[in-house]
Amino acid sequence: MAGAREKTEGPPGLDLEVLRGWFAAHVDGADGSGPLRAEMISGGRSNLTYGVGNGIREWVLRRPPLGHVLPTAHDMGREYRVMTALAGTDVPVPRMYAFCDDESVIGAPFYVMERVTGVIVTAPDQFAAISEADGRRCSQRLVEVLAAIHDVDYHAVGLGEFGRPDGYLARQVERWAKQWEGNKTRELGEIDELTRRLRAAVPAESDSAIVHGDYRLDNTMLDPSDAGRILAVLDWEMSTLGDPLADLGLLLVYWGGASGEMLPQTAALAAHPGFFAADEVVDTYTQVSGRNVDELDFHVVLAYYKLAIILEGIHARFLKGKTVGEGFDHVGAGVPFLAGAALDIASKSSVADLRG
Repeated sequence: MAGAREKTEGPPGLDLEVLRGWFAAHVDGADGSGPLRAEMISGGRSNLTYGVGNGIREWVLRRPPLGHVLPTAHDMGREYRVMTALAGTDVPVPRMYAFCDDESVIGAPFYVMERVTGVIVTAPDQFAAISEADGRRCSQRLVEVLAAIHDVDYHAVGLGEFGRPDGYLARQVERWAKQWEGNKTRELGEIDELTRRLRAAVPAESDSAIVHGDYRLDNTMLDPSDAGRILAVLDWEMSTLGDPLADLGLLLVYWGGASGEMLPQTAALAAHPGFFAADEVVDTYTQVSGRNVDELDFHVVLAYYKLAIILEGIHARFLKGKTVGEGFDHVGAGVPFLAGAALDIASKSSVADLRG
């Protein structure tokens, strides 16, 4: 029909016809002169990430996963707020364009940010292309950026009300215990035992800082020509104010485990030539940040526990047919593996309450 608008089919989770008008009104450079096109960048075991363009400019859009979403999870406003606040600090983040909490647009809250051109390292061939020298530089920079996140004066950047640092660790244990009850597809005695031990072993907070909540290599984007330069830290959905050692504990889990366990879902960094060993990560963080890490075992065990519960939530969505993309059929098997790894570390810890 003459004069009819070109209709473009969008990927799951986006209605491009409706989205076009919203972009024209809220996003710089999207004047509505042409149809939007979109591709899924990451089907996501958590939030969904899309590249959106109008033929002239490109952006990234993030929204929650399809289907059942637990309360407090997948908070788009939280991600948008913290990355907006971090602009101009020593923490590299993309430019943020707009946030939408009107679910009538695409069926869920979402935000739009700059599309950064860089490399997210996840695949074995990408690791193989990193020299030993660059592996060390990349390791050093990962730890430095984590310390930079924790060094931000959150009051100065407008995040003084972003979380409640006091009592953060005890609330984390209770939050994830509640998430388990809302997510679980089966009974696992290992999770129940971890809940008991973690409740008994909660230490005093080491400090208060912005906590990323999921800091690891594949949540950063590297310069394609310089593996020692991080262009952007991504995926802030679990960020808050709390104990910075929680981030270090989780980073160690992804690095290869504080006592040698390897995650089947990720390529452990410690296994690749040039990358730091786990103890080098701890030593470097201690030197750069100046923080005491005596209670680190608790944070590593808590990190395994949280990750196991996150995987159980993904597994639950998979069983309901609400995941997008491939590779979800094996996620459920990772839950008892991670819980077992956590119990092994806890049972060998110098912290008596963790030993049970």
